[in-house]
Amino acid sequence: MSAVSSRLPVFPWDKLEPYKATAAAHPDGIVDLSVGTPVDPVPPLIQQALIGAANSPGYPTVWGTAELRDALTGWVERRLGARGVSHTNVLPVVGSKELVAWLPTQLGLGAGDRVAYPLLAYPTYEVGARLCGAEPVPYDDPTELDPAGLKLLWLNSPSNPTGRVLSKDELTRIVAWAREHGVLLFSDECYLELGWETEPVSVLHPDVCGGTYEGVVAVHSLSKRSNLAGYRAAFLAGDPAVLGELLKIRKHGGMMVPAPVQAATVAALGDDTHVQEQRERYAARRTALRAALETHGFRVDHSEASLYLWSTRDEPCWDTVAHLAGLGILVAPGDFYGTAGERHVRVALTATDERIDAAVKRLT
Repeated sequence: MSAVSSRLPVFPWDKLEPYKATAAAHPDGIVDLSVGTPVDPVPPLIQQALIGAANSPGYPTVWGTAELRDALTGWVERRLGARGVSHTNVLPVVGSKELVAWLPTQLGLGAGDRVAYPLLAYPTYEVGARLCGAEPVPYDDPTELDPAGLKLLWLNSPSNPTGRVLSKDELTRIVAWAREHGVLLFSDECYLELGWETEPVSVLHPDVCGGTYEGVVAVHSLSKRSNLAGYRAAFLAGDPAVLGELLKIRKHGGMMVPAPVQAATVAALGDDTHVQEQRERYAARRTALRAALETHGFRVDHSEASLYLWSTRDEPCWDTVAHLAGLGILVAPGDFYGTAGERHVRVALTATDERIDAAVKRLT
């Protein structure tokens, strides 16, 4: 039996454990700004929808209920500006990480195929390529890639970890290039509702995709916008031919979003109030934490969107991790996201107001 895990990099978060222990020894306790997991309550209307669907003894469908598909298509048109979106343009998935990790496999990719993703990126893009035996290809500008053998191109805007946002013009240029060369484009837009200094744009916007979804799919998640990381609620929108093929495969694999989570998703996408309230929480934390980091001698790069401050003291990232751990603050080293991040750290905004205040005091 060959070990598939041997294709994969070492799980990066294990390397952070000694620094976590140092931070936890602080007299006032650890301020964990590393992983970026939501800490605020699930909005009551979403909890009630989940509870209301708790009596769900039968199997859910992979494509989801008609009510869920209506909610997905309605949100995609209302929030992203997409036009003419039908049920064939959407597909619920069991959290976005599952999708990212297994998409190349579900697309039938393997040895000899290439999967491209940003030079600084969420590690699971690389993992997905390695799981199916394809070649992972990090890029700075995707339009400078050799398209030979390139079967899947990942975009990520707003970016994790940098918070960088691709402009409408950049997205339009990349979509046109991908179509010209027959490269399937998936755009990870999970932080789209968390733009601070600019308004992120979806690849599904007609100004970007030209009103057709051919060869283009967007990935969206409710984990951050609605505090639903524990629910594993996400979805795809875009090319019906691609989503139809994925639907067939996922039916065979039993990749079903639980019925109560489907009901909760309908409630979450139908309400904008809780999204705005959560944005305001993160905005206040971002303002306080950024000022404290800059006072402490950090420079914050990019970070115009998402839930992170891409920060540097112009030193090796692990030196910065150690320094902050001594203050009881745990952050993620930038090299978790690629060698281009070796002099930055990713500082998450996902801590309670009380813990953010504690970090601010320690930094100033």
